[in-house]
Order: sequence, then structure tokens, then C-alpha cells
Amino acid sequence: MTKMKKIAVLTSGGDAPGMNACIRAVVRTAINEGIAVFGIVGGYEGLINGDIIPLSRRSVSNLIQKGGTFLKTSRSEAFMHKAGRKRAAEVIREWEIDGLVVIGGDGSFRGAHALYLEHKIPIVGIPGTIDNDIYGTDITIGYDTAVATALDSIDKIRDTAASHDRLFIVEVMGRHSGFIAMEAGICGGAEEILVPETQLSLEDLGNLIKSWARAGKTSSLIVVAEGDELGDAHEIAAKLHEKYHTICHVCVLGHTQRGGSPTATDRLLASRLGYHAVYALKEGKTDIMVGWMNNHVTFIPLPETWEKKKPLDQELMKIYRVLST
Repeated sequence: MTKMKKIAVLTSGGDAPGMNACIRAVVRTAINEGIAVFGIVGGYEGLINGDIIPLSRRSVSNLIQKGGTFLKTSRSEAFMHKAGRKRAAEVIREWEIDGLVVIGGDGSFRGAHALYLEHKIPIVGIPGTIDNDIYGTDITIGYDTAVATALDSIDKIRDTAASHDRLFIVEVMGRHSGFIAMEAGICGGAEEILVPETQLSLEDLGNLIKSWARAGKTSSLIVVAEGDELGDAHEIAAKLHEKYHTICHVCVLGHTQRGGSPTATDRLLASRLGYHAVYALKEGKTDIMVGWMNNHVTFIPLPETWEKKKPLDQELMKIYRVLST
């Protein structure tokens, strides 16, 4: 066991529903172990600036159900440079902080890894991102809520599409991964799902749309991840209209997927990972991410979380092909 008297927690990168629940778990677990906890306001930028506040059990009351992050978040340009990370390490030592919990995605983990390599600050990462694209965990904090939010919108759009005999293209988040698009698309009964992990030509998509008409479909729905190789929803709609004179109505869900009260799944995951992050620091683990795989807690070296690609579920891809026809 490593003697931990003080730890700090920060949220970095894009916000995700469940981050507050995770902070709460870190704070209350640490205090239960006799460890003082400090919150870093504004992510790595706040760390560089010394924006640090003490946290108590009461500080995190009535937060588990709230979206976003009460500690705020940022994307710090200064922290990307050695000088910024040096200042961050100095602040940590000035406050006599023994360990750092970083809640975020792969960009946040890259920064945490660099801070550990350069200054040997004990660090544990927790995957908080709606994209679910972090290797070493089956699910990330915020993903389940984002899918539920997207699905709620897709269901409403489906009603309108059916009422007006229209083709809709719904764009969800996912610059490099199609997890949200795949799950929300299957659950929403989409006729086609476009994700960065697969390739579908414009000609193939045009032929699919024609086949839906021949099959008697009067309304259809395409779900696309924003990072698909054919482009975003507006670009795809424009290409289909130019080449096939197909009229597509576009709905971009955007940042609605980041907000909202976290689902029970996200609250439970956040509570579990926050709890285990504290004990990981106590046990001397560092430069690792706490994840959840096959119903077990996992500890993955931070570099593996971005060096290894997390694949889409191949079975889900087969299922959607069968069910969408």
C-alpha cells in the first residue's frame, strides 16, 4: 500500500453524463479511507493555473443525477507543451498532492501519461467519454446516456418521417467511432447505419435507397456518425440529391447527446470506477486506466487505451444488416 494523504480529481476534454457521479465516488471513497480530496476546476488548464478547491462529502451531495461536470472542463493548449506540464507538476507538489485521478477520454489520458513520464506524478485515469472508443473497457462513462438521448430523438423523427413519407438522415456524434450510431441505429430501426469503421460507397447507398422504394417503404431513416467517410449528414444529403435527385431531410443531434441526467447504467459505472480508482492509487498503481470488461474491473496501461483500437461489435453489425432489410 502507498501512503496517500491527499489526492486530486479533474475532468478533462468533452463532458459526459456521469462525470459528477464519478467525482462523487472518488471523493467519498477517499474520505472513507482518511484521504483528503481536492477538486481541480477547469481540467488541465485549471491545474496549471492552480484553480484547486477542497472537497468534502457534502461538496458532492445531490450531484449523482446531474449531467455535465461541476468541476468544469477544458481543452488546454498549454498542457500540450512541456512547460505547461512542468507548471502543473509544480502546482501538484505545492499542494502536497500524492496522486491524481483524471476523468476523460484518450486526449486526457495522453496528457496524464506525459505528466507521469516527465514528473512521476502518480496518476489513474477513468474513461469518461460518450464516444465509447477507449480500448480496455467495454463501456465508458456517458455512453449509455448518449445512446438513450439519441434514440429518444430518433424515435420522434421516425414518427415525422412516417407521417410525411420522408427519408431522414440523422447525424450522431462519433468522429472516429460508430458506437453511438450503431447502437442507436439498431434500437431505432434504422434502414442504414453509416460509421467510420465500415465503408459504403455513394453508389451503394443510392442503390439501397432505390431498393427501399421498390420494397414499398414510404419512409426511411439513415443514422450516420459524424466522422463517416462519406461525410456528415448535410454532405451526404447534398451528394444524394446531386447524383440521384433524392430528397433527404437532415437532423443533426449534436451536443444534446452530451447533456442530461445520466442513466442508471452510467451512474453505476461511474460509482464503481471512481471507487476502484482510489484504491488503485492506494495500492501504488499508476499510469493506468480503471476499466470495466466482462463484468470485472480492469487496469490497463494508459498508452494501450489509445494505441490499441477498440473494434465495433461484429455481431451487432451482422444483426443490423439482417434486421434492417
